[in-house]
Amino acid sequence: MTRVALVGLGEVGRTFAEDLRAAGLRDITVWDTAFVDPASPASRNAAELKLAPAGSSAAAVRGADLVVSAVTAAQCVAAAETAAASLADETWFFDLNSASPGHKRSAAAAIEAGGGRYVEAALMSPIGPNRLRSPFLLGGPHAAAFSVVAPVFGLGSVTVVSDEVGRAAATKLCRSVIVKGLESLLTESLLAARVHGVEREVLESLPNILPPADWDAVAGYFISRSLQHGKRRSEEMQEAAATVAEAGIDPWMSAAAVERQRWAAQFPHAADAGTTIGMVDAVLAALRDDEPGDDDSVDDAEEAPA
Repeated sequence: MTRVALVGLGEVGRTFAEDLRAAGLRDITVWDTAFVDPASPASRNAAELKLAPAGSSAAAVRGADLVVSAVTAAQCVAAAETAAASLADETWFFDLNSASPGHKRSAAAAIEAGGGRYVEAALMSPIGPNRLRSPFLLGGPHAAAFSVVAPVFGLGSVTVVSDEVGRAAATKLCRSVIVKGLESLLTESLLAARVHGVEREVLESLPNILPPADWDAVAGYFISRSLQHGKRRSEEMQEAAATVAEAGIDPWMSAAAVERQRWAAQFPHAADAGTTIGMVDAVLAALRDDEPGDDDSVDDAEEAPA
């Protein structure tokens, strides 16, 4: 029986667990450092999916044919180093983390030293709409071989971009400079525009230079992603900044997006407002509540789940 280990059970890890089961793979082990908190999203996902958390990363990956690493960007190398010593020879290690090319190469070195087969992977769209049929870029010396067996694991849209580690990551993170940067720009612009009373004029002017679209809906989607996942996105943008710096370019825009994404993560419940302006108003209300003399603090919201 094919065994799959999921290291990281957030949004992406949960999607893998559900779709692997749908593909007929039942022997699934899971590990997430957040399992120490019974109220964490990872713990809730494990309970809802009726997956018993492994006692450690080593226990989860031992005997696995495939390990899917879907942790936060900052933990990419640590997750690989921790898992490496317990991998069986020839185990596929599918590194889906949004880490810089340099960090991917460090993770690959750890896995290869442990006898595993490292496959660099970059998810090139939100995973929600198409799930495991989303587009994945693969890189590294084992990428081509893995692409042959990928359908066994429900992966329906994989493209091998290089036999060297780093190219897939560079593609993903240079794209993130635009996508997560646009999220940050829309958040900052519409917060200020709402205070000045010109939010409609700003939104209606965007098709003058950008492609025609329902920019109210587009802005709402982008802003909601920052509110709900800003912490994770800020870590990804740190990796994007590292990717830009590795190219010898000062990462001014990426570094600014790190701060705006991290800041947005303070207001996860604002995403519940539903509309673009409703979310903007909810954030502005939270900021007003944080004025000197008020009891409630925006900083308190950092403890809320993203």
